[in-house]
Amino acid sequence: LPLGIPRDLYQFVTPKDNPETPEKIALGKQLFFDTRLSADGTVSCATCHAQDKAFVDRFPTSKGIKGQFGKRNAPTVLNALFQQTFFLDGRAPSLEEQAKLPIVNPVEMGVKDGAAVTAKVASIPEYSEAFQKVFGHAVTYDDVGRAIAAFERTLIAGDSPFDRFMAGDDKALTDSERRGWSLFNGKGRCVSCHGFNATQPFFTDNRFHNIGIAAHKANFVELAVKARGMVESGNIKQIDELAIQTDLSELGRFLVTKNYADIGAFKTSGLRNIALTAPYMHDGSLATLWDVMDHYNKGGIQNPFLDGGMQRLGLTENEIDDLVAFLGSLTSSEFKADNDAEMSRQKELAATKRPERDTDAAMGRKGHLGDVAPDPDVKDPALVGRTAIAK
Repeated sequence: LPLGIPRDLYQFVTPKDNPETPEKIALGKQLFFDTRLSADGTVSCATCHAQDKAFVDRFPTSKGIKGQFGKRNAPTVLNALFQQTFFLDGRAPSLEEQAKLPIVNPVEMGVKDGAAVTAKVASIPEYSEAFQKVFGHAVTYDDVGRAIAAFERTLIAGDSPFDRFMAGDDKALTDSERRGWSLFNGKGRCVSCHGFNATQPFFTDNRFHNIGIAAHKANFVELAVKARGMVESGNIKQIDELAIQTDLSELGRFLVTKNYADIGAFKTSGLRNIALTAPYMHDGSLATLWDVMDHYNKGGIQNPFLDGGMQRLGLTENEIDDLVAFLGSLTSSEFKADNDAEMSRQKELAATKRPERDTDAAMGRKGHLGDVAPDPDVKDPALVGRTAIAK
């Protein structure tokens, strides 16, 4: 496992009813990249989760068969095995269930149903033989999901400059990145949802929050009333289609729970390799990490269901730059060249366009968005939590 990824957790999240074998992983990898799984032979899992793009597609929302765009941004598959629920609204309880749904979603891969998926895969001789060898029986839809999930569990990313810094390498982070790490844990309040520790080092609380993104365009009350009458509890395929194909997508977690507290709430994304996964948020509406910081700095977008932890941050421009620099330090070493290019691209874009910036709100000159958080009262906040200190 790469530096920063705990072996105990890896062993814990591999399910006993879907053990990893080289043959199963190879089968899942072939399925993951195979466009023949889609209705018209044009889309695979890798279309939205491209290996050369840190397993995202870098579109605001993802494109499926017939050039159709859905309503959700594609999250990376890297480190997905460590998540507790899957999709941005948590509608799938396992990687196995997650892997099956895009294949039968009309906007994504467009196969009619699980039976049609099974028939399609079984009709390909190489798969018919491989499934018999791996699972000991003919192709099933559930086993398609198991094979793809087995491959996805091999997509593990660590070994970032931040990991090397936490392991004791004082030179692994720049001064700006170290200041950003201090701000992350203090005035920026990022750690409130994007927590980090040695046993859960993925910068997410695995919970769901309304941070105001959907409030740009959604009338939550009308959508919630409409959804309550439509959504069948536990019907994961229906929820999947509403989330990808309709304006009800903006309700987020509410589609799954029908709990008003979940209106407009989406899962806290992990931050590893975050610089490579632009654009950001569930709808891809924020183009750069500077936009993301501007959104949080002003306290989000006010709406009746805004998470109680959202408030203005009072960050200066230099502090925002330091926080963005820190986020760039979470990129795995294998993607260093891509990270450098993407950080430069975003910085250039942010220099001319900052649509989310509201300095008056961030600094408390308008609105009533709370007080800024204090910085930790320690000598060097950037050193908190390190497992070793280099001499």
